[in-house]
Amino acid sequence: MMRTVRHSTEADAEAIMAMYDHSRSLMRQAGNTTQWVGYPTRQQLQRDIERGSSYVVVSADGQTVGTFALVDGDEPTYAIIDHGRWIDTRTPYATLHRLACAPSTSGVAADAFAFAKSRCRHLRVDTHESNGAMRHIAAREQMVYCGIVYMGDGTPRLAYEWWRWDEVPQGLQHFVEQQVLPQYDHFDAAHRRDHALRVVARAMCQAADLTSPAPNLPAMLYAAAAMHDIGLAAGRERHHLESGRRIRECCVLHRWFSDDEIEQIAQAAEDHRASAQQPPRSPLGCIVAEADRDVEPETIVRRTVEYGLDHYPQLDREGHWQRTLQHLDEKYSEHGYIKLWLDHSPNAEPLAELRALIHDHARLRPLFETYYKAT
Repeated sequence: MMRTVRHSTEADAEAIMAMYDHSRSLMRQAGNTTQWVGYPTRQQLQRDIERGSSYVVVSADGQTVGTFALVDGDEPTYAIIDHGRWIDTRTPYATLHRLACAPSTSGVAADAFAFAKSRCRHLRVDTHESNGAMRHIAAREQMVYCGIVYMGDGTPRLAYEWWRWDEVPQGLQHFVEQQVLPQYDHFDAAHRRDHALRVVARAMCQAADLTSPAPNLPAMLYAAAAMHDIGLAAGRERHHLESGRRIRECCVLHRWFSDDEIEQIAQAAEDHRASAQQPPRSPLGCIVAEADRDVEPETIVRRTVEYGLDHYPQLDREGHWQRTLQHLDEKYSEHGYIKLWLDHSPNAEPLAELRALIHDHARLRPLFETYYKAT
């Protein structure tokens, strides 16, 4: 049945508060006992209605089945983010808050996100770590996990971002979402779907700095970033070359790209690997390589530990610690093989922070222990 979304009014207040109560009860049933304690309040709802940020989802027969707030402008609690970074700190964004549904109702989250995405090019959302339903929704909606933010009372929330890439053909986006990203679900923990989405987002944001991009560059960059690691299906050692081969053999890409453009996309995938000692062959390759350099310190430690546990199960705890130290030193230290290829690289500052962490075992060991125990 077709649903519509409209602004909330005072007449909707009682129904909205009832939906807040119902959604709170669903959280408690799922074991989430700390989110939405005394929240959202009637006063919060009143403010949302007054500023035009409260919405209701209405069924075809006129029943109010869902509600959410879509708030434009900077969210104060997002000013500080730990264990990660916002990818895009320059373009305006809106935040989706206070999502709730009526009893015996499904699909309200999809309605809310579809509405928000149609209105906003840059969207953020946060949720409690115990809110498995919302975490699933964020993943389904192709949102990129960015780190941890803190509410006004100091409690942590997982933070996500999403962008609408208007410059990329819808058909290409659908192909990537339906046929490319699912491939990452079968790779090691450090190269799952969230990694691919993060590389796409970082690449597309970095491309915004180009002064005179080629006409089809956004679409080419989107494809190259999304497909840069698909060669992992054949093993890690030569996965960059395998990714290039699979891109060249992907007939579907001819719907959007010329032979020359497909070759550039394939070369960008081949050139992305951090161990490469030669610079990428094109600006496209430089951007994809830099986007793949996710050098946020705690993310790198987590991915290093996860990879070690996946590929070296015979090692004990101390063996994994030594492997972590060796890998971080060989790849990311001052004499490591990783290189940055862009002027004023956004990776320069986090790489410096990572190098400081590598040399500080008193800080590094607790991080290792956290991810070792969690995996």
